Amino acid sequence: MYQVFLAIARELNQIGITPLLMGSVGLEQVTGQSWSARDLDIHVPSDPRGWEAPDDERIYRFDELNAIMEKLGYHLVDRHEHEFQKDGRSVEFGGLHSLPSFAGVALGDLEEVEDEGVHYYLPNLEQYLKIYQASSKDSYRAENNNHKDFAKIDYLKQALGK
Repeated sequence: MYQVFLAIARELNQIGITPLLMGSVGLEQVTGQSWSARDLDIHVPSDPRGWEAPDDERIYRFDELNAIMEKLGYHLVDRHEHEFQKDGRSVEFGGLHSLPSFAGVALGDLEEVEDEGVHYYLPNLEQYLKIYQASSKDSYRAENNNHKDFAKIDYLKQALGK
């Protein structure tokens, strides 16, 4: 999935967007261990209101993002979640600018990474802990992903000595 991310991020870089790699794929990059990623979570410039913003305003430059994904062979399957699919792979776009209010992670504190000429942001262990702790309180994730979130939280706490 990481190579899929790099291909998408390369296209985003071409239009001046430096994405944030989130979710299990990002955590795999930070920890060096598999988290059995089932999808790809990418955060891009967005309305800071997050889910409170209307679907068509939440992700900035969505028309350009949609065109990139179509060019790469993906099809929009869920406008609310900004989810695309191709060959059984799911790519969801979230809002970068809601991260400070959602998880208390300042955007200026994110590390910019360069790999294969692609630039992107990647949370560190401490930031991932804040993100997963905030996510574990989300009602949707509580019903669908909480067991995975708690395993990640436990791992991160142990890795950070907390």
